[in-house]
Amino acid sequence: MNETLVTLVGNAATPVDFREAGTGSTARFRLAVTPRRWDREQQIWADGRTSFYTVWARRTLAGNLSGSVSVGEPLVVHGRLKVREEERDGVWKTSVDVEALAVGHDLTRGTAAFRRVVRGDPALTAPTRRQKPATETVSMS
Repeated sequence: MNETLVTLVGNAATPVDFREAGTGSTARFRLAVTPRRWDREQQIWADGRTSFYTVWARRTLAGNLSGSVSVGEPLVVHGRLKVREEERDGVWKTSVDVEALAVGHDLTRGTAAFRRVVRGDPALTAPTRRQKPATETVSMS
């Protein structure tokens, strides 16, 4: 099976949308990735064009994301790249998703305190006040 695995470094652009369904929990959020380059002429760092990716997670990772990630936080996301094209109102749109295998805070830009999740302890993976769980199902296509 050929898959395209990617590792992205960026910032959480939206809150984590955590949903519990009969098939298991899912979470999604948007990740903003902005390249920085050294401009030799002006002797400054310049930002490139920002790309946005929808990051999807399932099961335990979904629950842990909902209690750990806030908008603006620097993240490293590793997962399977999925590119979709669809027509909406006569216009073709391209969406780029990442099915996350691992997500963590970018420790080059700050510190984090890791807490191991004890299976069966719902308090450790319950959504915080920052996120409000939804009850409808989400498709991971």
